[in-house]
Amino acid sequence: MHLLSEKGFTSYTSNYGLLELREGISKCFKKDYKVDYDPRNQVLVTTGVSEAADLAFRAIINPGDEVIVPEPCYVSYKPSVSLAGGKPVPVPTYRENEFRVTADQIEKSITKKTKALVLSYPNNPTGAVMRKKDLEEIADVVNEK
Repeated sequence: MHLLSEKGFTSYTSNYGLLELREGISKCFKKDYKVDYDPRNQVLVTTGVSEAADLAFRAIINPGDEVIVPEPCYVSYKPSVSLAGGKPVPVPTYRENEFRVTADQIEKSITKKTKALVLSYPNNPTGAVMRKKDLEEIADVVNEK
């Protein structure tokens, strides 16, 4: 196995990530989901979820916007919302419901200031997984609001 440095890869990549990787991601999305993304300017590779979530929050949140965050959750979500100028709105989940957030909980948490909803499943740290039916019910609430 050759090290990348032995092949001349010794400098920083684009902030978007390697073009070849972005082209592969674009092809995968086209094949699997029938959507087109230009790998030159519509696909971004990050080093992990913290960076990706931070960038997404900074892109969409205006000062005072609320973001619904089911808990327990990954440690960086709420601070990232706050650093972007938003207000995290925690929604507790419970062992009795296998740590899945419900459409009813989401609906009760939505206000005129709600800008986004974090749905991170499989969940870290609980390992909870959402059911299709649950996600469809949440989608109905979000579309209605």
